[in-house]
Amino acid sequence: MEDIISMLADGGVLVADGAMGTMLQRAGLPAGTPPEAWLLENPGPVCDVHRAYLDAGAHLILTCTFGATRPRLERKGYAERVAEINRRAVEIARQAANGRAYVAGDIGPLGLFLAPLGPLSHEQAVGLFAEQAEALVAAGVDVLVIETMSALEEMRAAIEAAQQAARGLPVFATFSFDHHGRTNMGVRPEQAAQELTALGVQAFGANCGATLDMTLGALEAMHATAPDAWLIAKPNAGLPRAQGREVVYDASPADMAAYARRFAAAGARVIGGCCGSTPAHIAAIAAALKP
Repeated sequence: MEDIISMLADGGVLVADGAMGTMLQRAGLPAGTPPEAWLLENPGPVCDVHRAYLDAGAHLILTCTFGATRPRLERKGYAERVAEINRRAVEIARQAANGRAYVAGDIGPLGLFLAPLGPLSHEQAVGLFAEQAEALVAAGVDVLVIETMSALEEMRAAIEAAQQAARGLPVFATFSFDHHGRTNMGVRPEQAAQELTALGVQAFGANCGATLDMTLGALEAMHATAPDAWLIAKPNAGLPRAQGREVVYDASPADMAAYARRFAAAGARVIGGCCGSTPAHIAAIAAALKP
């Protein structure tokens, strides 16, 4: 496979995968157990999720490492296994991909506020993100993806760490817009586009979020601000609601497919799903985006 930047430069739209956590819950992940730690003893279900998305038409899969930074793992007693967990997650994704897809090292928020709102200095945050990023790069990912960010300060720290660790690999980044078109820390899509362009990430956009419309609005604002940028759309499958003991999401595969076309029209070059999205959603997206 050509490298991911060359592929995007050729003008194609890259179909990404969907949710990992909600899929693993269906596969037996116990409540309260971090997927990142569970995979050490249960690699099979994680590999199966990756393969289901690949079979659905995804050409980019994210490692099961969203919460695999030291602060998040520390809460469950896995703080000293950061490198091991990230390395194993990449191995599982690589096994599933088997040369037919790109593997992205997934980096999520630390779960702690940076100063002045919280206990972490910028330097401490960079160090924590770098620990994960270095493990992902050493294990052989094709790209680092920082996702579901809400605060500019934390995004800046994550990008600095990722770029230090990347050794020439590309870095992608997405914010979650879920509060009247802004992140829950008040970041506007236009601000995000300006900041991420200045920081030199190769692609950026929106993931997770409250509604498909809100994600579309964020992308349109980003495209207006940075019309030449490669944008990313990886929204939730609509809004969650309780159905008996289960949480279900209200966007059907057909809904996601219709929005995928609109995301592409707004400049998105990487399109997939986040919470609640399944292989059926990704298959519909892949079919909708076929030339």
